[in-house]
Amino acid sequence: MFFGLNKFFKKILPKGLFYRSLIIVAAPILLLQVIVTVVFFDSIWIKANKGMTRSLVGEIKTLSDVYDNDNINQINYFTEVYKKNFDFVINLIEEDLPKENFERKFSPMDRSLRRELKSTFGNDNYWFSTVNYLDVVEVRIRTNDNNLQFFFPKERIATSSVRLFVLWITLPSLILIFIAILFLKNQTRPITNLAKAAQRFGKGDYINEFRPSGAREIRNAAYEFDRMAKRINRHLNQRSEMLSGISHDLRTPLTRLKLQLELLKDKETSTKMSKDINEMENMLNDYLQFAKTQVKETTESVNLSKILSSIKEKIKNKNFELLIENEITLNGRKNALERCFSNIIHNGLTYGNKVQVTVQKSSNRAAIIKIDDNGPGIPQEHYRNVFKPFFRLDRSRSLNKSGVGLGLAIVEDIVHSHGGNIQLSKSILNGLQVKISLPF
Repeated sequence: MFFGLNKFFKKILPKGLFYRSLIIVAAPILLLQVIVTVVFFDSIWIKANKGMTRSLVGEIKTLSDVYDNDNINQINYFTEVYKKNFDFVINLIEEDLPKENFERKFSPMDRSLRRELKSTFGNDNYWFSTVNYLDVVEVRIRTNDNNLQFFFPKERIATSSVRLFVLWITLPSLILIFIAILFLKNQTRPITNLAKAAQRFGKGDYINEFRPSGAREIRNAAYEFDRMAKRINRHLNQRSEMLSGISHDLRTPLTRLKLQLELLKDKETSTKMSKDINEMENMLNDYLQFAKTQVKETTESVNLSKILSSIKEKIKNKNFELLIENEITLNGRKNALERCFSNIIHNGLTYGNKVQVTVQKSSNRAAIIKIDDNGPGIPQEHYRNVFKPFFRLDRSRSLNKSGVGLGLAIVEDIVHSHGGNIQLSKSILNGLQVKISLPF
């Protein structure tokens, strides 16, 4: 039972830190105000209202008894005294009690007055109205053959401080909650900024101007994040520079070897060695391409349709079909995304003779790019392995026939750095389908 209740509260309560903190601050204030209001109305206002109404009905009963005695001197005397001292207006009317009922069901004042009149005069011997006049209550009492009509101020049976009390009980609560909102915003803003910076860093953006702020604990966490980001960036730069340097340095001896092979008289041996050298150059190109994925690139607003159209113009292959269902613009690194799509498309054209790219928009604000080919495909048990660096499928396919197995690793790194996902499945062209999801 408690597990179900806990699950219910988790579902209805807000997920954000600011709103949860606001509930923690505002809930006790509102609960206290409700308790104070209930106690005031029950033990003070309602009881005071009952006492005032009982006292007033007692006075009406006294005047009614005087009129029943038919003593003209007493009647005139009491009428003048009550009119002078208690703002009473008393009339003797000969018409019957009105049939129309003006009692308000949810008014404490009307309920108290009805209860006291009923207990004093009995049923069908009284009539009253608190709504016919703005600040005056009218009461009629049956006596002998006539009816007594009383007019008196509403303040005789209702305290005038109720509205003031409600104002003072509500206004301070609103002011306190407003002040709490201002302080909570200032306290949660550094956490929100830190979360946004971590999200941007996770997507491959470089955080250059991040200023820690807020409470001491939040500042410490922000300082540690900044130091961690700088260490990771330094490590990535060192790795990229190392790969670039090694790849660049190896090109020089390879070039010399190619020149020396041109001078060999044994053409068969020269041809075989040239193939090996070309394969080594392709490997070096893969290393350089992998290093380029770690190069700093500014995030900007990019149009997926323009990127894919540019790739199609560069490839100039009639077997490459591009279907754009929705124009989608997202924040990303243009060169990295172009390299990502180019790798997959060239891969499909290398191992198949047809590639179809579809761009569409999903319901959860994500761009879906499906790249289908009619090649031999990849066995399902190797779907995860092909994303590992240097993994190759010798019997089936890899990104490049002479590659080192970095192609799909580069693609996955670019997709994940943009906060997206990549999945492999059976293609509608009986080859491989690469499905990329990118948020926008």
